[in-house]
Amino acid sequence: MNLTYAYPKSRFEPTVLVDLNAKAERERLSKSALKGFFKLAAAWKLRDDDARELLGGLSSSAYYDWKKHPERVLEVDRITRISYLLGIYKALHILYGDQLADEWVSLPNTNAIFGGRTPLSAMLGGGLLAMQTVRKLLDARRGGL
Repeated sequence: MNLTYAYPKSRFEPTVLVDLNAKAERERLSKSALKGFFKLAAAWKLRDDDARELLGGLSSSAYYDWKKHPERVLEVDRITRISYLLGIYKALHILYGDQLADEWVSLPNTNAIFGGRTPLSAMLGGGLLAMQTVRKLLDARRGGL
C-alpha cells in the first residue's frame, strides 16, 4: 500500500516573496517606497529629525536631497524599514478612522509593548525590530486578536 500525502487544493496562492538582495527589485521599489514614506511622514506630522531616524539615521542633507529627488536605489535595510512603516500606516487606516490613524503613533499607549510611551518613541528607540513589533501588533489586531 502506497500512501502519499498532499496539501488540499486551495484557491489561495502563497505570496511570492520579493528578493530585496536583487538590485533590480530594489530599483523597481525604491522610488515608490520613498514617495510613500514622505507622504506617511506628512500624514503623521513627523519632525524631520524623527523621519530621518526612522530611515536609519540619515543625514539632514541626504534627507532633503532624497525628498527632492527620490530616484535612487535604496539599501535593503531602508526598504525594509519603509515597508514596515507603510504596513503600519495601512493597518492603522484599516483599524481606525483617518484622524486617529494618523495621530496614533504620537499618542501615549498603555499596551505593555509601549509602557506608556508613544509608538513613535518606541520605534525611534528600538529601530527596525520595534517597527516589526508594532507591525505585528497591528496585524494581530486586524486579525481580531
